[in-house]
Amino acid sequence: MKADRLVATLLFLQARGHVTARQLAAELEVSERTARRDLEALAVAGVPVYSQRGRGGGWSLVGGARTDLTGFTQREIGALFLAAGPLSASPELRVALRKLVQAVPAPMRPHAEAASKALVVDGLDRSHAALAAGGGPHHHALERAVLDQERVTLGYPAPNDPHRIWTVDPLGMVCKAGNWFLVADTEEGMRSFRHTWVTSVNPTGQPARRPDDFDLASAWRALAEDDERRMRAVRVRAAVDSRALADLGELFGDRLRVGSLRPDGRHDIEADGPSIELLTAQLAGFGARVEVLGPPEARARLARLGHELIAVHGRTHRSTVSAPRSESHYPLGTYYIEDVNVAGVTAKDPVHAPRRSPRQRLSSSKTPDRGAFS
Repeated sequence: MKADRLVATLLFLQARGHVTARQLAAELEVSERTARRDLEALAVAGVPVYSQRGRGGGWSLVGGARTDLTGFTQREIGALFLAAGPLSASPELRVALRKLVQAVPAPMRPHAEAASKALVVDGLDRSHAALAAGGGPHHHALERAVLDQERVTLGYPAPNDPHRIWTVDPLGMVCKAGNWFLVADTEEGMRSFRHTWVTSVNPTGQPARRPDDFDLASAWRALAEDDERRMRAVRVRAAVDSRALADLGELFGDRLRVGSLRPDGRHDIEADGPSIELLTAQLAGFGARVEVLGPPEARARLARLGHELIAVHGRTHRSTVSAPRSESHYPLGTYYIEDVNVAGVTAKDPVHAPRRSPRQRLSSSKTPDRGAFS
């Protein structure tokens, strides 16, 4: 396990004071490339590890060799445990973390243990690239709030207030599919905040309140279930062109269910969403390829959307470009004005195309064959 190697790497660094990637690789029985990645992971986690290039170079801990972790600050120890101790870790990793706790000064042990339980990785990809991605500009400030267990105020949009300020008690962080979330307690109960949507983070100087027997993994599962229920609050039925199925699948994922093939070649589908307004707005983009069959309020909403779109985009503008003298503005034939109002002309009044000038020719090069037009 990578976390086991991180612990072993740190202890080996303290014992030797100065090591090379080759020495570490031989000690841990891994490749030099893996050893170098582990050293870089410690540095990213906030452990004061630095490298020197050239002859006599290698990796060292700031301040020289140590026999314990007394040279680390509380925040540095928290960062190490946060990086090495996600709740989804194996039992072996938990054993390794317990061993590492014994090397931590006694006053810092509760903080280290809390930090080891402050991260959940929800998903299969637990690579460094996945963990580092999607944090946003306030990622480190949110991580610091979790490690320091300090109450903060967040700028975070709400449905009816895009500039809302929240006062939260940070409890942990979750990385899901490369996206980071802060799990925090608020006046409205437990909720999650996506890091990239946070607009500001300001510490209050007050300690965060932590519920008794709080478990981050359980809290995240409950929040995810609530989100899933909200995303399936309403359902619409529709008949869709088979060419739209792939795009609908990408848009709705497992919230789309494809039914039987209709006699007209279309497919019956059902799609779930958080509201009729959002669902109909999404389906309206498919135009005639999707015909919503129910519920009635969804069809009524789409009809209103259609009228609104026509009102905005259906207006025609008379061209300001003059037609060439040799061409008529109207094709041959008689037309009736149906949907527009023209001064002096009423609906069903015949409008004839103007006569051509005697000098106009039907063709610039050839005379049409006799009998070609009747």
